[in-house]
Amino acid sequence: MTGGCQSPPPPAPIATPPLADRVVVLKSRRLLELLHDGRVLESFPISLGREPYGPKQQEGDGRTPEGVYRIDYRSMQTKYTRALHISYPDENDRERANALHVDPGGAIFIHGLPNDYGPSDPPQWYKDWTEGCISVGNAAIVKIWDAVPEGTPVEIRP
Repeated sequence: MTGGCQSPPPPAPIATPPLADRVVVLKSRRLLELLHDGRVLESFPISLGREPYGPKQQEGDGRTPEGVYRIDYRSMQTKYTRALHISYPDENDRERANALHVDPGGAIFIHGLPNDYGPSDPPQWYKDWTEGCISVGNAAIVKIWDAVPEGTPVEIRP
């Protein structure tokens, strides 16, 4: 054996939490869940559209859609800290709206609170206030942003 220093062992890899492979929104429970392999990773309280009962029918109805969609893009260019766009309306939504001769609407996001609210989350939601989006606190949207890649399915249940 020769004298001298041995190099230290390489550092252990830092464990990163798994990314969500599904987002489930439970409108009646006012809850958003991040899932991976069917297991809930984390859940967050939410606020919905100002008319929370029933699926979105048309532009301006204040309802949050129901169904299975995808996160199709992400934006930090928003007044709500961060925003994940939900792929509403899908083909079924457009066909239904067309049959009713109405605009199905769009611009449905999972988003935080206004930027000036700060980095915290409200202790609880007292009312539904969005135009159909799903709102979480600002600390929550940062966690969701980091865990939910584009293309992730979003199931919005009544």
